[in-house]
Amino acid sequence: MTNSAPSAPGTPAGNGPDGPGQPPRSPGIPFGRPFGVPVYVSPSWFVVAAVITLLFESQVRDVIAQPGSYAVAFTYAVLLYGSVFVHELSHAVTARALGLPVRSVTLHILGGETAIERESPTPRHEFLIAFAGPLTNLVLAGLGILAHLLLPLPPVALLLVDALTFANLLVGLFNLLPGLPLDGGRVVRAAVWKITGRPRDGGVAAAWIGRGVALLCLLGGAVLATTGTGDGIGWLTLIWSALIASFIWVGATQALRAEHVRDRIPRLNARALARRAALVTADVPLAEAVRRAQADHAGAIVVTDHDGNPRGIVSEQAVTATPEHRRPWIPTGDLARTLDADRTLPADLAGDTLIDALRRAPAAEYLLTEPDGTVYGVLVLTDVDRAFAGR
Repeated sequence: MTNSAPSAPGTPAGNGPDGPGQPPRSPGIPFGRPFGVPVYVSPSWFVVAAVITLLFESQVRDVIAQPGSYAVAFTYAVLLYGSVFVHELSHAVTARALGLPVRSVTLHILGGETAIERESPTPRHEFLIAFAGPLTNLVLAGLGILAHLLLPLPPVALLLVDALTFANLLVGLFNLLPGLPLDGGRVVRAAVWKITGRPRDGGVAAAWIGRGVALLCLLGGAVLATTGTGDGIGWLTLIWSALIASFIWVGATQALRAEHVRDRIPRLNARALARRAALVTADVPLAEAVRRAQADHAGAIVVTDHDGNPRGIVSEQAVTATPEHRRPWIPTGDLARTLDADRTLPADLAGDTLIDALRRAPAAEYLLTEPDGTVYGVLVLTDVDRAFAGR
């Protein structure tokens, strides 16, 4: 199973997009950068590779004796994920060709995922990126059929070609099921978006359909388990279908949540979220800096030089981590984080522009300045997260 996953701007960290100012977590073991796209392999891949090897070995055993059958079965597992890799890479290459930055491609227990930094700007972009993956699988399946019909393959190669042909056909068709987070769900989103002119309508419709697809997957697994031969394969099918159903349900739920997040983005305003800042020089004791901040009803401390130019921000965590009895003896400058250009933002930023600025330079706090360079206040990432969560 595979899916493209454009990051929802500002979604709090979780199984999906990171928060607007959070650095992306490493999704697995680095595995190269084809076409400039970072590729990772999740440790869970090795688990599913072992399972595929054990299950496929029973079929290979009829063609080649043990232990060679295990080597061929493992080769199939690698080639199968090679197909998944090409599927995901087609998403990534298409997105980049359309001008959308791609964060990474990750292979994991359920297939793969392509993390795209921004949402598609048009329904056409959405359709092309989504359809590229299943199309790749269907093309590979077609090539496999031609190889079976036209090439004089030895038994082992023929077995691998047939198995990969079936797998690519299955993956391609499965991913075209019309529900998020599958590629078919993004095709539905593009279609509804094109009809209504509102991407939110497409996302909501495709997410609810995705929940229906998840329930059908679980129901299908239950039917196969109860009508199986009792050799354990039926129950394995049920477990696998439950895993797939949970993946689709969670992905669809996250898509709904992302739409609610997007509804809040236009209302985000750096000025409204900023904390008033107390300005002190680096040699002022921390205890005095805290006293001034409390007296001014300020929620942040900014260290300046003697000309009033900002030089650093003292994080709330650094203050609370310092025992009160030590604060009179510690210069505030010792706790300040040096400012750089990316952590100094205009106070007038709002909406998508604000989110893009936070993503470019992940940090816990940002200095907000007026057009003339004077300090307006401090924007704290946790305050932005709370605004997204509606708290």
